[in-house]
Amino acid sequence: MDKTTGPERKRLRSRAAAPPTLEDVARRAGVSTATVSRYLGTPEKVRPATRLRIQNVIDALGYTPHGAARALASQRSNTIGAVIPTLDNAIFATVVQTLQKELSARGKTLLLAASGYDPERERRQIENLIVRGVDGLMLTGEARDLAVHEMLERRGIRYASTYVYHPRSAHPTIGFDNRRTMHKVVGYLHDLGHRSFAMIAGIAEGNDRASERIAGTRDALVGRGLHLEPARLLERRYTMPDGREALRQLMARADPPTAVICGNDVLALGALLEATALGYRVPQDLSITGFDDLDVAREITPGLTTIHAPLEEMGRQTAAFLLEPGPAGDGVAHIELSAELVVRGSTGRPSS
Repeated sequence: MDKTTGPERKRLRSRAAAPPTLEDVARRAGVSTATVSRYLGTPEKVRPATRLRIQNVIDALGYTPHGAARALASQRSNTIGAVIPTLDNAIFATVVQTLQKELSARGKTLLLAASGYDPERERRQIENLIVRGVDGLMLTGEARDLAVHEMLERRGIRYASTYVYHPRSAHPTIGFDNRRTMHKVVGYLHDLGHRSFAMIAGIAEGNDRASERIAGTRDALVGRGLHLEPARLLERRYTMPDGREALRQLMARADPPTAVICGNDVLALGALLEATALGYRVPQDLSITGFDDLDVAREITPGLTTIHAPLEEMGRQTAAFLLEPGPAGDGVAHIELSAELVVRGSTGRPSS
């Protein structure tokens, strides 16, 4: 609860034209300036209740440290921030590389952070990028606390959620419809004659791209009179060993699938390797699909049937959007990119 007294509230109003200071935050939160500084630098050393009180005041005042506040006011920091889930996946590296190339050509610097799929870590990284005075921010997906979007809008920072396309969202999105795209995969496999499906998906918690691909696969199967049994849906980390282990588990069933849909190419490549190790012929005995169309998907034998994600175009469109003047709230934009099915040798008609 805000316990600011009448005289103090009047003093704050009289200074409304000036950016809030560290002293303002400390006074309003009822702590020392040293405690506020400690929270900004090493929040784990501040008690949870005090952290929450300080953060609420920071949000209410729109406070940023002095140097960043000057940069935000002048709109001349010439830096753009990007927060991605991981540096280990090539799909993020491709977008970031294209984004950096486009920004560099316009005299801008990219500041990059990786959240490890941790929502709290992502929030702290976004705050740190704001502190450093970024002019714009690329986010990955939309699965985050609404307060983060409100913080960005309150501070006038232009931002976009990428890898997703949500035309009814109140926040800008640049990407493709993950849910609808999975209908292309299921429809193609169903037309080949497959009726026994399984899915190796990414972990859905905190990952709206993975959860939408799962939902899209289920929807498409239901539309064709089929059902994805819980035991045939395995959520795994995006690594090849996890893809191999999941495929091994699915094929050990008394009724193994004839088609395995994977939530990304890394899982699919692991599944392909394990299928070969187990003695299955791909695609005669088993069809496998991926999502992303990494370079290796074209080079492996058999080539991987997958969804081509327009990663470079996403990087270019994101750069162009973030470099436009004004906050993102000045007319919410949604840019839809096309994600198309690429058919290669890992899929075919079921043998039985």
